[in-house]
Amino acid sequence: MTQPVTLKTETKMGYELTRFQGEVDEELICPICSGVLEEPVQAIVCEHAFCRACITEWLSRQPTCPVDRNAMTAANLRAVPRILRNLLSRLSIACDNEMYGCSLVLKLDALANHLDECEHNPKRPLPCEKGCGFVIPKDEYKEHNCVRELRSLIHTQQQKLSDVKNKISDQTLTINELKRELQLFKDFMRAMRGSNPAMRAIADQMERDEVVRWSSSLARARVTRWGGMISTPDDALQMMIKRALSESGCPPHILDDLMENCHERRWPRGLSSLETRQDNRRIYDNYVCRRIPGKQAVLVLSCDNGHMAEDVMVEPGLVMIFAHGVSDRFESCPDHSHAHTYNHNNSNNTPDSNRDI
Repeated sequence: MTQPVTLKTETKMGYELTRFQGEVDEELICPICSGVLEEPVQAIVCEHAFCRACITEWLSRQPTCPVDRNAMTAANLRAVPRILRNLLSRLSIACDNEMYGCSLVLKLDALANHLDECEHNPKRPLPCEKGCGFVIPKDEYKEHNCVRELRSLIHTQQQKLSDVKNKISDQTLTINELKRELQLFKDFMRAMRGSNPAMRAIADQMERDEVVRWSSSLARARVTRWGGMISTPDDALQMMIKRALSESGCPPHILDDLMENCHERRWPRGLSSLETRQDNRRIYDNYVCRRIPGKQAVLVLSCDNGHMAEDVMVEPGLVMIFAHGVSDRFESCPDHSHAHTYNHNNSNNTPDSNRDI
């Protein structure tokens, strides 16, 4: 019989030979731990079999076969043949919990399932019957204190919450610093724009890309009632829309231009008069509109509307404010929920549909 190789370790490997009934074939014994093979693997060349844990720890110390000392690595291991697995599965073994009162002897391949349900298993999880909701190992059940465990859980969760808040705070500081550095870089590019054509081209492209990213972050919208348009918004209404644009992340270099373009005095000729707007309503259905968050208003940006004719578009885009008739893109019915936001009694805020033609 092959002499066992001594391996000093605290890891439990192999099944104790004394737990088995009857003789156990020598081929089923691990030469490292002298126990019956547990999760067995085999060397490809010499075909010696070992417990997986045993040979893994052995090879972490020296890359040789423990039996014949030939060179070997973890890559040289494979599963043992089916016949060896079948021989192992037919062995009769006593339950791990024999010392706790379990007298059952069963086939090795049924051991794992039995241990999960063995009533003598000291670590079998039991639900607390006092209502705290914890699941406790059987051998700790008598010492279980619901209040103590709940306090411990609360403390742990509070610590995790504190850690998350600290991480968020650190990330916020980092983001703000990056934003500051980015703004400084943009300012530098703008300052260099006038003196260096190459810088001008780069700065222009950066600004265009910034507008496209912002546009993509806004929800698509559809206008269901063009007659609800407020073409001459007063200062208070304009200020409310400007604040909403700023809060949505509108690039600062286009914010003022967009707000100038919310009044019909700055609109292109295809929108410049009430009569023209009445005639062109079907054309406006081709606009790609973006919802101004929380408002009955849309953005019609030039970066989204390259397909539209010049007489209905203006750079960098249009802001269109409505008393009613703006909804999310896929809604079938107009949304009137924000109509009360606007002061219909102010003559400047009168929708087109309420005007005399």
